[in-house]
Amino acid sequence: MIGDIFNRQGEQLDYVFHTGKPEAKDLVILGHGVTGNKDRLFLVKLAEALAAAGIPALRFSFSGNGNSDGNFADSTISKEVEDLGTVIDAAKDFRVTYVGHSMGGAVGVIRASRDERIRRLVSLAGMVHTKAFAQREFGQVKVDHGFMWDDEECPLSKTYMDDLTTIDNLLPLAAKIHVPWLLVHGTNDDVVPIEDSREIFALANEPKELVELDGCNHVFAEMHVLTMVKKVVTWLTEP
Repeated sequence: MIGDIFNRQGEQLDYVFHTGKPEAKDLVILGHGVTGNKDRLFLVKLAEALAAAGIPALRFSFSGNGNSDGNFADSTISKEVEDLGTVIDAAKDFRVTYVGHSMGGAVGVIRASRDERIRRLVSLAGMVHTKAFAQREFGQVKVDHGFMWDDEECPLSKTYMDDLTTIDNLLPLAAKIHVPWLLVHGTNDDVVPIEDSREIFALANEPKELVELDGCNHVFAEMHVLTMVKKVVTWLTEP
């Protein structure tokens, strides 16, 4: 049983647990992207499909996002890597698979490169070139005064921009991941270009798989959510 989850700062992380088979030993943890939360439609659909297939799933909101405690302006990749470690701590009775979307995908790559408790990794439209993303999407926004994509609930902080700039890109971490890795990315993604997944996939160790969804956007809209869900569930359940 997983009880309340608090990160290193004492902030409680909001989560929903989807029960699979009672005897299941595997758990899939799902993490969202920047400005998102655990209730993104495609994450809910994926968690429900995993539970229906017998695999427990836990979708959570990083600190400062959704109904989790914390300040959004403090939400960085580095802090979210720590949050994920806290969730894995709470899941000590399970073998963990992590599924991360967008910036949550970057979180997964960093955590999996240093944490052997992640047994399988799934990146959904995963961010790889973090500095380039920060400049492309928010380079014209005044830090500590403006907002991400004009959303007043998502202030753009210097802390956030500095963290993405310092990380720069995740390509050097590909060789440090030694677990099965599935990457799923849409060809029409205008937030994180599909080239991010193609580049890190080329450097990744086997076993690995890259699935490109033709015409799919960044959030797996419309019929693409079903295709993505089916692929992830199949990949996790096939021997």
